[in-house]
Amino acid sequence: MPVFAEMSGQGGTGPVVTVGTDSVPEPERFGWWSEMVGHEVMPVTVRSAHTAVFRGRAEAVELPHSQVAAFDFSPMTARRSPVHIRRHDPENYYLFLVQDSSVRLEQARGVACLQAGDMSLFSTSHPLACEFLDHGCQTRLTLMRLPRPIPSLAGGRADQLLAEPLQPQAGAAALLGLYLAQMPQAARTCCPTELARLGAIGVDLAATLLAVRLGVQDTLPAETRNAVLLARINAFIDHHLGDPELCPTAIAAHHHVSVRTLHLLFQSEPETISASIRRRRLERCHADLTNPRLRRRSISAIAARWGFLRPADFSRAFRAAYGVTPRELRQAALRSLPDTQRAALSDK
Repeated sequence: MPVFAEMSGQGGTGPVVTVGTDSVPEPERFGWWSEMVGHEVMPVTVRSAHTAVFRGRAEAVELPHSQVAAFDFSPMTARRSPVHIRRHDPENYYLFLVQDSSVRLEQARGVACLQAGDMSLFSTSHPLACEFLDHGCQTRLTLMRLPRPIPSLAGGRADQLLAEPLQPQAGAAALLGLYLAQMPQAARTCCPTELARLGAIGVDLAATLLAVRLGVQDTLPAETRNAVLLARINAFIDHHLGDPELCPTAIAAHHHVSVRTLHLLFQSEPETISASIRRRRLERCHADLTNPRLRRRSISAIAARWGFLRPADFSRAFRAAYGVTPRELRQAALRSLPDTQRAALSDK
């Protein structure tokens, strides 16, 4: 039985399963970690100069057609040989994002020397050598297991990209880098329906990234292209919420689509694009109003920061969304602080 399933009682909120070496006796920690990697990713031979003090932690989110897992572990090396492959091959592809330290990956004819922020692809069906370099800190990375075959990349096409650096600088690569960096933390607040949507978005972003690198993006299904465009638009909205000129017309122009196409994209969403912008702005205002460090910032300044230029319009929208005025929310948030924290704030 997979270790994540066996150890699900160790920790986690909602769909996130957390396992780690802290609950394992020290002499057994490295062996336990090696076994966990073999179960959850693929059988490999693992070595480390830190076996006596090895520390490792993993958080995994199982999605309908993929899995995203964040790992944090002491420096080590991993090698997968033809013997390992004959013993067990789950026949998976994995995209991974390096979040800290450096990684050297060799597979097929590819060699990738990866730094924080870089991504790469590996397969469980080919021998592999991976060195997580020792810079005096823990290695942190996120793995995304992809369905096989990857959409529009049947016939082993993705093998051409094994152990290639995939820097997340723009387009689908940048969005996928953010997606991997924020999962599984984002999954903790998701309902099952939202989590399924997030899982589908991740697969679409990964398929698009790989198809673009292979020059076959035109073969992607229309549904995948639309999903990636929608993800780009949502990221653009989040980045420009403070711009009072943010509106469907401006968003459509930036993404070189018609306003009609933009509204059609949002027909599959729970709310219209205008409602989505308003809700996100109100959420940012709510967060600022309940932040004691911003207690001296005026309500109108907070509203303007998130694109509400008319205080009366903001107050009406806020009360309709939360049932209280902005001032009432701020006062209640301050009253709910511990006495010691309130006293400390009053001295500043």
